Amino acid sequence: MFEVGVIPMPNGFRYMDVFMKGKPQHVGADLFRSRHPGMELGRRAKIFAPFDALRGFGEAVASKDVLYEDRKELSEGERDELNRRLAKLRELTVNSRAARANKVRVSVKYYVACSDMNSESYGIRGRYEQMTGICRSVDPDVTRTICVDDAVILIEDICAIEREDTI
Repeated sequence: MFEVGVIPMPNGFRYMDVFMKGKPQHVGADLFRSRHPGMELGRRAKIFAPFDALRGFGEAVASKDVLYEDRKELSEGERDELNRRLAKLRELTVNSRAARANKVRVSVKYYVACSDMNSESYGIRGRYEQMTGICRSVDPDVTRTICVDDAVILIEDICAIEREDTI
């Protein structure tokens, strides 16, 4: 065997002469070039793009890997501590001016119910997520929500709130 470029060629290869000629070169306005113009790279890349015959099937299978759990009930002590922290946050973010001045950075762990209608956990279980950001407002009376950055979280879904310095 001997090598041409990086491809090993076996001895007695039948098409060695064709291989050695290389890629055909078309010059000027020859007939082949006019019938078969070169394809731009963007369109050529589209030819080799993966084809998804079952659109969304991969996401549906991946959604089955998500583990959901039951909502945990907080003990009386944990509930009191959470209410104390919410009251302190409420004082620090009583209005938008105070919230901008204090810039209270919090980490909130909260429960999110399963929203996948194809899951057996839909409406029964969920999972706990954590969000870290600037607390914008706390409204325990009317909307019963806390705003962290642009997210609005129901107070009843919160299981823990931490702050960079202690609340």
